Amino acid sequence: MPPLKAVTTALEHLAPLRLAASWDAVGLLVAPRRQAIERVMTCLTLTPEVAAEAVRERADLVVSHHPLPFRPVPRITADTGPGRVLLDLIGAGAGIWSSHTAWDSASGGINDQLAVLLGLTHVAPIEPDADLPAVGFGRAGTATEGCTLADLAGRGAEALGVRHVQIAGDPHRPAGRVGIVCGSGGDCIEQAARGGCDTLFTGEVKLHQATEALAAGMAVVAVGHHASERFSMEVLAKKLAAAVDGLFCWSSRDERDPLGWL
Repeated sequence: MPPLKAVTTALEHLAPLRLAASWDAVGLLVAPRRQAIERVMTCLTLTPEVAAEAVRERADLVVSHHPLPFRPVPRITADTGPGRVLLDLIGAGAGIWSSHTAWDSASGGINDQLAVLLGLTHVAPIEPDADLPAVGFGRAGTATEGCTLADLAGRGAEALGVRHVQIAGDPHRPAGRVGIVCGSGGDCIEQAARGGCDTLFTGEVKLHQATEALAAGMAVVAVGHHASERFSMEVLAKKLAAAVDGLFCWSSRDERDPLGWL
C-alpha cells in the first residue's frame, strides 16, 4: 500500500494548494488512521449518504471537493449533519482531503475541463497567478464562430448531462468571449466583465447577480452548482489512480445532486 505522503504529494501536484483562495480550507482536513492507504474515494460534497458509502467501501481517504470541516468548529457531535458525517468517517479511520479552489484553478482542473467541453479556444485565466500566469482564477476562452448564447447553453447541458439550464440575455446573441467560473460564479461578475468576457458560464447565480451581469452587457449561463463540478470528481479519481501505483480510486457512486426539477 502506498504511504499517505505519496498520495498527498500527488494531490498537491495535481492541484497545488498555493492556488487556493485565501478564505478556503484545503489540504488534509482529517488525518486517516493509517499512514499507508489503499482506497481513495472522490466526491463533490460529503453528505451522510456519501460518507456511508465511504465507510461501507472501506475508503482510507475521502477527497471531497467541498471542504468538511470548512470553518473551525467548537464541537463535533451527532446533533448536526456535518458532525455525524465527521464522527462516522473518523470512527471508520477514514481521512478527508480537499483541493477545492486549488482544483478549480489548476492546470487541467475544473475550469480548464469546462473550457474543453465547451470547445473554447485561446483559453487563459481570467485573473492569472502572479508567479504562474498559465493558471489562476477562472478561465476565459473564445466560443466557435457563430455560437450563440443558446448554442453554448445547449452544448454545456449536453456535456454535463443536465436537462435544464438558466440563461440571462438574448438567446440569439453571440456567445463571444466566454468566462468560466465553476460552482458559485455569481460573485464574480465584476472579474469576468473586467476580463473582457461577453458571457459568463457558471454553476449558479442569484437574481441580482444576473441583473448585474446584464447591466454590464454580459450574458450568463448557469448549469447548476453540482453539475458544473461533479463530473470533475471522476477525472480526479482517474488522475490520482494513474499517479500513485497500488492505489484504488473511485468517484462516489451514491452521490446525487440535492436539487432537482419537477
